[in-house]
Amino acid sequence: MGDKQDALATVKEYYGKVLTGSKKLQATACCLLEVCPPAHQAILAEIDDELLDRFYGCGSPIPAAIDGCTVLDLGCGTGRDAYLASKLVGQDGYVIGVDMTDEQLAVARKHLHSQTARFGLTQPNLEFRHGYIEDLADCGITDNSIDLVISNCVINLSPDKERVFSEIFRVLKPGGELYFSDVFVDRRLPVHLKNDPALYGECLSGALYSEDFRRLLLGLGCRDYRVLSRRPVVLDNPAVFSWIGQAQFCSCVIRAFKLACLEDICEDYGQVACYNGTLPGLPHYFDLDDHHRFYTGKPMPVCGNSAAMVQETRFGKHFTVTGDRSVHFGAFPCGPAPAQAADSCAANGC
Repeated sequence: MGDKQDALATVKEYYGKVLTGSKKLQATACCLLEVCPPAHQAILAEIDDELLDRFYGCGSPIPAAIDGCTVLDLGCGTGRDAYLASKLVGQDGYVIGVDMTDEQLAVARKHLHSQTARFGLTQPNLEFRHGYIEDLADCGITDNSIDLVISNCVINLSPDKERVFSEIFRVLKPGGELYFSDVFVDRRLPVHLKNDPALYGECLSGALYSEDFRRLLLGLGCRDYRVLSRRPVVLDNPAVFSWIGQAQFCSCVIRAFKLACLEDICEDYGQVACYNGTLPGLPHYFDLDDHHRFYTGKPMPVCGNSAAMVQETRFGKHFTVTGDRSVHFGAFPCGPAPAQAADSCAANGC
């Protein structure tokens, strides 16, 4: 597709004019939906059908405990996730949706006041800005101003992913969170596939090789990230399958925190974390990732990174963490079950 500007123009054309709804997609990578929590499903039932019909995503990238947060939705499209987040953050929170496609933003903005009234908010707590996720400063997003960045199957479409992640960690507050869903692949794809507009536009040929993703975040100072879920992308279109070959794709939901104290492997400091059961809608347990489930009231040994993730973020008031980093006991045996690790398209440090 040529240089980065050509690639952006191709994606804008694809999502602005070629696709008029999720039924127009040739592959399923951009419309793999996870089962949303019941509270989210109830909110989606209040969202206008036009916003839902033109939604493209591969997960459910909205975490718990975001009441009062400032949220940034990258590649918001027609705004389904942005509207969902606006209901969850409440009147004391604020949501900013950024997208480069005028046609999608027009649909999103058209419903702003009707959705505000439907959600029972006294005034809009959501705005949509035209811009590029590679240049959030141009959209007026300042340093250390965002509590939570979300994105749903969009970052793979960027021709400059390093700049996207650099911008994300620039705008996040210390302790802030990146929580996103996207498509990953188990190998680097050949250039001719990346130059195919349909494969790129449908979230396949722009997918990140999992190890390149790990190295990219490490280079930006993010030494540990966590996978919440992973599901294989089934290529049931024979034409698409014949183009792709043996590459294996999966849709992952990933979280990463802006925490300077994180280390590149899990280290043991003898710390123990106990979930207090106070997160809204989560009285019995809380999942930090796919292999850390904290049961209410049950102390759980954790590595230093996991301790920081539940203590030095917005989750801190919901956990009791004992111990500090004054004494080191070596590496911490932390990781997903072997079957999960073997099938992972987005293996991570923990």
